[in-house]
Amino acid sequence: MKKNIKELKKENNAIILAHYYQMPEIQDIADYVGDSYALAKYAQNTDADWIILAGVKFMAETAKVLNPNKRVFVPDINAGCSLVDAAPVDKFKKWIDSFENPFVVTYINSSIEVKMLSDVIVTSSNAVKIVSKIPKDKTILFAPDKNLGDYVMKKTGVNMQIWDGNCYVHNQLDAKRIINLKNIYPDATIIAHPECKTDVLDLCDFVGSTNSLLNYVKNTNYNVYIVATETGILHQMKKAKPNADFILVTPDDNSKHNDCKYMKLNTLEKIYDNLINQTNEILLSEAQIERAKISILRMIEFAEN
Repeated sequence: MKKNIKELKKENNAIILAHYYQMPEIQDIADYVGDSYALAKYAQNTDADWIILAGVKFMAETAKVLNPNKRVFVPDINAGCSLVDAAPVDKFKKWIDSFENPFVVTYINSSIEVKMLSDVIVTSSNAVKIVSKIPKDKTILFAPDKNLGDYVMKKTGVNMQIWDGNCYVHNQLDAKRIINLKNIYPDATIIAHPECKTDVLDLCDFVGSTNSLLNYVKNTNYNVYIVATETGILHQMKKAKPNADFILVTPDDNSKHNDCKYMKLNTLEKIYDNLINQTNEILLSEAQIERAKISILRMIEFAEN
């Protein structure tokens, strides 16, 4: 399967971009592995004709917006996101219209329709920086992740109106579980993604985006890490620091994983199907691309300057 995928990639001038939450075998065949922001940036600069976005649908939509003349595919079209589901576009628009002088800050984990209504897109790696740059005379609306919004508001001191949505994978992690793990591993350092609840983040030694968590592991010398995020990142952490122990925070004592059910819908077989049968291509209208591109490019501008 891997050999066939490699040959078809070359034949179609295709690349595979994989999120850190993908299964290890997908990460290992990818041309690039990254978090949401890194994937968006990489997609913007690729010379490939086809992009296979091994992640979830909103990531593939973002890649298509940044590459309207390229063909973009997602291995499983049903690879959604609880945050996308939490913000239906009709309710989202009514929410925006209920405020005066709104400035809409939307997490990249959102539908193309919601991005079209947004002033700027953010990721967990750049949300603090971008919110700090927004004019103070605006009514800042942050959506759809309440936990990330609370974290950004705490870090920046900027008052925001926050949509009540969450990533179910991170929201199910419990502070008591982390306290129990810390009692078992007293010398461990605790790291977490800011999509976790505030009481979880308050226990942590480091909070950051998926890529930031990986870099923290690479640049520190602890023997044990308690990791509060999705299972998939452990593959890269173990490769970066093979002699360290990584203790994954799971929803309960009986769980071995904290998997995103959407991310794990993708398989090597489905990537092969993308390449051989051209399945699950992302198709967006010119109007969708042009309107969503404004908020996405503003993210890159704010984050890079």
